[in-house]
Parts: sequence; structure tokens; C-alpha cells
Amino acid sequence: MIQLTPQSRILLAVEPIDFRKGIDGIASICANEFKKDPSSGTLFVFINKSKTQVRILFYDGSGFWLMSKRLSQGKYPWWPKLCDEKTSLLCSKKLTLLLWGQNPERTYIKKDFKKIG
Repeated sequence: MIQLTPQSRILLAVEPIDFRKGIDGIASICANEFKKDPSSGTLFVFINKSKTQVRILFYDGSGFWLMSKRLSQGKYPWWPKLCDEKTSLLCSKKLTLLLWGQNPERTYIKKDFKKIG
């Protein structure tokens, strides 16, 4: 199981990648393009070109995890803008919002969340 903590190091790839790549292909992007060690415990977050899927590569000390999430409808409303940097840092709270299809750059207040039940 993966646990996100406030201390989790999370890097988002600014540019979309080809999701036909597996663990080795994505780990090679981390090492060669980002110059980061894919087995460092950092969560590397990627999006596909159509912005409907997210993949996370993570090494837990004994092996790699490659997690995927595809939205059932719509697209992810936010992703870092293309810039000179290839990655963008993100905190665990913002990653959680992003994975739930929310904009992590928006400030949420209690009335923004619907009551369930």
C-alpha cells in the first residue's frame, strides 16, 4: 500500500508522456530526462496527451509500483503549464485533489464539497 504523507516528495512531469511505456520506460524518463533516481522514494506523476489518465511511478524499497487512474468522464482540469522546467513539485494534499479530478491550485472552502449520505 502507498501512503501519502506531508513529507512525501512528489514530482509532476510537465509534459504528457506515451502511456504505452511500462515501468522500465517511465523509470528511464525519470533518470535520463529529469536526472532523478527513480528508486529514491519520490512519486513521479505523469499525464497522457488527452489529459484523461494519470500514472504514478513509485519505488517502495522492494520494487516499483506503477499506478494508473483514468477518469470515467471528462478531463483533468489542471496540470502545470509548459515551462523551462521538466517537473513541478506538488504536496500530498494537492496530489489527492488532482487525483479526484479537482484543481489543486484553487482554494477550496467548505461549501465547495457536497455532503454525501
